[in-house]
Amino acid sequence: QIQVAESGGDLVQAGGSLNVSCITSGLKFADSSWGWFRQAPGKEREGIACIMWSGGGTTYQSAVKGRFTISRDNAKNTLYLQMNDLKPDDTATYYCAPVSSPYCTVVTAPNFKYWGQGTQVTVSS
Repeated sequence: QIQVAESGGDLVQAGGSLNVSCITSGLKFADSSWGWFRQAPGKEREGIACIMWSGGGTTYQSAVKGRFTISRDNAKNTLYLQMNDLKPDDTATYYCAPVSSPYCTVVTAPNFKYWGQGTQVTVSS
């Protein structure tokens, strides 16, 4: 059974930090490049960070580059996102998924059918 579960979201003040996690099962986690996505109210889901299957390469959306760090632990089938210097515009539900581009050239997952519930991050000003 394929499961993806995000956790770690919270309400924080602007300038604060959070570390969200994504635990997976039923997937060959280590064989895929993975990404973090977020969806703000009234907006489409967008890819914001990606890490290659080996952990050797990462890419970031310009809005989060320099503030967010994506990492993975293949032994634990877990993906992480360390978020620093949070801004109100970072308020969204955060999701993880294996990405379609193995080299993280784009952060998309158009064919993924097993999205988790996401974890809510709310940043107050």
